[in-house]
Amino acid sequence: MKVLVMGGAGYIGSHTVRLLLDSQIDVVVADNLIYGHKEAIDERAFFVHADLLNPLSLEKIFEIHKIDAVIHFAAFAYVGESVNHPQKYYYNNVVGTLNLLDAMLKHNVKKIVFSSTCATYGEPLYTPIDELHRQEPINPYGKSKLMIEKIFFDYEQAYGLQHISLRYFNAAGASHDAVIGESHDPETHLIPLVLKVIKGERADIKIFGDDYETADGTCVRDYIHVEDLASAHVLSLGKLNNFNGCLNLGTGIGVSVKEVIKSAEEVTSKRCHFSVIAKRAGDPAKLYADNRKAIDVLGWEPQYKDIKDIIHSAWKWEISKRY
Repeated sequence: MKVLVMGGAGYIGSHTVRLLLDSQIDVVVADNLIYGHKEAIDERAFFVHADLLNPLSLEKIFEIHKIDAVIHFAAFAYVGESVNHPQKYYYNNVVGTLNLLDAMLKHNVKKIVFSSTCATYGEPLYTPIDELHRQEPINPYGKSKLMIEKIFFDYEQAYGLQHISLRYFNAAGASHDAVIGESHDPETHLIPLVLKVIKGERADIKIFGDDYETADGTCVRDYIHVEDLASAHVLSLGKLNNFNGCLNLGTGIGVSVKEVIKSAEEVTSKRCHFSVIAKRAGDPAKLYADNRKAIDVLGWEPQYKDIKDIIHSAWKWEISKRY
């Protein structure tokens, strides 16, 4: 089997590429390197500089390589930016995916695993969130991902597309050997920001509100290790003949902001300074997954369930970062 990984130089994509190769699957990585890192691409993969918005670059991939399936990570993913620049998000994420599907269908490739998001649900009506929860995203990023999910179902009916969309909760951590990890610019994720404070690269971490209806007043989220996300993508490839649809990827365990900070302090034996500022609009108090459907459909089980183990892997990466 040969798999095209769109966005394979990114955080989750690079971990998935590595696991695919370890599973004896041939991999072609396509990335425009706007947010991805060439250093993160496993040298065993074939790399192509390509862009979703350049149909000719996509066409060449399918002409040269006998692609059997696609894993699609290539999306812009900053929520705040999507609110300020919706055109950028709808154009890249939605139009770009249509370009990818055009190339796939032209070359009779009808299998795709898609990097979606729990942002498609919007404000939670209940937790843990299952796949039957209504979908009313509150920002263009989440809306763009939901549009793509709906496109897949239409393409299934019209063209026989086989698709699985994986709705991540909060991706975290780094590879077990600290070879690849999380490196964003700008960085917006809690765990790497906390670790940057501990390293002395930032003065403190900002907590957006501490009077939520949670045990310690801070927001609760579901942190899923990046290698667990990667394993779900690889397993999904093998299930495309039997299942079309959407699956939540999370641990099903909620961890508060203050619990993350305390755990990071215990892992590193260092202090993390923080300050509390005003709440952000649209931040729900609790957001964590019901992952039972993914466990049932994929035969998947997250291996990193303790937040300290996730943070430990991120810390190993943080103190030895290569890019």
